[in-house]
Amino acid sequence: SRRSVVAGIGTLLAGAAAFPLLPVSRVRGEEVANDPGDPESCDYWRYCAIDGYLCSCCGGTHTACPPGTIMSPITWVGTCLNPGDNKHYIISYNDCCGKSGCGRCGCVRNEGDKPMYLPQAANNINWCAGGSADIIYNCSTAIIIGVDDDA
Repeated sequence: SRRSVVAGIGTLLAGAAAFPLLPVSRVRGEEVANDPGDPESCDYWRYCAIDGYLCSCCGGTHTACPPGTIMSPITWVGTCLNPGDNKHYIISYNDCCGKSGCGRCGCVRNEGDKPMYLPQAANNINWCAGGSADIIYNCSTAIIIGVDDDA
């Protein structure tokens, strides 16, 4: 009937309009124009809340896992000041999993680290436990997911 066709089209249009609202990872790994520092150094500004081995020293980059590892879908976040443009950026720290720890460029920086009962901002958790690559930790990345305009 004509009514069911119109209802079906309305449902389809409403579903299409709501699609962008679904909860998906929007990590872009975007680069910033003024990005000072060495991604293989613990003093690199993006690593203000990192705890682990740097993927940039382990065959990956500061935004990508080394070959043979898988990025954990579960992360912790921090807010770091970029001295190049004096803006605070929201950083997603993603663990790369599936191979034994790389053992190079171990960094422990705890700016803004929270206790374990606030896991979204605790850097002492093995985030590989929530992924498909087993619980074996290899290294950590630091991906910009946005600018903190309130800081």
